[in-house]
Amino acid sequence: MVNIPKNHRTYCKKCGKQQPHKGKRRYDQKQSGYSGQTKPIFHKKAKTTNKIVLRLECVEPNCRSKRMLLWLTRCKTFEVGGDRKRKGQVIQF
Repeated sequence: MVNIPKNHRTYCKKCGKQQPHKGKRRYDQKQSGYSGQTKPIFHKKAKTTNKIVLRLECVEPNCRSKRMLLWLTRCKTFEVGGDRKRKGQVIQF
């Protein structure tokens, strides 16, 4: 399982310094509105894991520049902003 924080500090070309960026997915933006399903749904999947591609947006209000960030790990489950693992922590149900 891959757990990635909601904010990520990375270089912003427009601001010219390290800024916190928030993740936003292009597919959600494309799906919004009255158009309905915009991309074909492929049902015959071969791989059980997928590579995570994040689209980051600068948090600075007057900047809002976007960049792609590729994490080359394959994982079954992907979580944004979940709880971090602690050493010696007891699992409670």
